[in-house]
Amino acid sequence: MRILHIRSPQAGEGAIARFDAEIAPGIRAYGLRLVQSKAGLRVFGPSIRGGSAVTFSPDIANALAAIAEREVARNDSIEHSAA
Repeated sequence: MRILHIRSPQAGEGAIARFDAEIAPGIRAYGLRLVQSKAGLRVFGPSIRGGSAVTFSPDIANALAAIAEREVARNDSIEHSAA
């Protein structure tokens, strides 16, 4: 599992970052959002007509959140105050 690209979220989006990830060899997800919730960091996929385009098991979501959080910490171009 790895982050392909990480970037600042759009203003007012309520996310810490936006990112694309390779979840397993040949399986990629684009436009994911890293969000701080009361329960901790969460990862959400893009929506299509109000529904989820992709969902993750808790183990995969937690792993993605941890990897994305490390990338945000390493990447000075991510605006941490955008959330």
